[in-house]
Amino acid sequence: MSIASFVEYLSLEKKYATNTVKAYQDDLLEFDAYCRAEFGVHDIENNSYAEIRSWVVVLVGTKISNRSINRKIASLKAFYKFLLKIDAIQVHPLAKHKSLKTPKKIEIPFSESEMEKIIQSISFPDDFTGLRDKLMIELFYSTGIRRAELVNLTMSNLDLSNSTLKVIGKRNKERILPIVKSLKILFESYLEQRAAVLRDPSIKFVFLTKTGDKVYEMLVYRVVNHYFSKVSTKVKKSPHILRHTFATHLLNKGADLNSVKELLGHASLASTQVYTHNSIAELKKVHLASHPRNQKKE
Repeated sequence: MSIASFVEYLSLEKKYATNTVKAYQDDLLEFDAYCRAEFGVHDIENNSYAEIRSWVVVLVGTKISNRSINRKIASLKAFYKFLLKIDAIQVHPLAKHKSLKTPKKIEIPFSESEMEKIIQSISFPDDFTGLRDKLMIELFYSTGIRRAELVNLTMSNLDLSNSTLKVIGKRNKERILPIVKSLKILFESYLEQRAAVLRDPSIKFVFLTKTGDKVYEMLVYRVVNHYFSKVSTKVKKSPHILRHTFATHLLNKGADLNSVKELLGHASLASTQVYTHNSIAELKKVHLASHPRNQKKE
């Protein structure tokens, strides 16, 4: 079956994350079910754009967001691109498709004062989970790593003697990140307590639950959301916003865009540039406050 071959290609050759592969697969199976029900088509390899377009119309009618529809179509595009690659088809049915318009997504980072409150003023429980939670938050802010990257950190990734951290990012791309002194001290304290809760020596992951198992992504989200709810009224309080905060604060302090790109593990500058709008806002604020042409005349 062509969908199965595509899924195998994503997993083994492209080395996409399990959740990413499942999302592609679910989209394709949904389209496959639609084609079977509506057109009696049992193989979506040779579908025409008209059939795909009819599915888009149905999706629009279900009131799901244009962003979600575009993601489903992106799955189809990748699928047909794969079929072209293996010479299973000769023409890409979505070659001239235009994505539906979506509102510009703006992520609002935490302010420096909010970060200061979290790091300096919030009281974390004086136990293993409190130390772990504080370390996770500071690690996000100090390095900008992704939630999945934090969850999958292993002890071999950590080099405290050289104050560095090896991160395995998307598509198994490796990058080395510096560990600041305060973060190193937190790591050293945490690792002492980690040894006490570790029940199975074969578990090599850095971050553990209080029962000694590997932490999971929802737990990490809940930790970030819980503590930032104490200091911030922002709607979104997630590990991704902390990654966004890391990038924005670096750029606000004059960091080079290429350097931030490397720290974030982005494949291209285009991905990093979405983090610059707040830096531009900061520059405008400084300009308005400082430029002679903006000063009120006496």
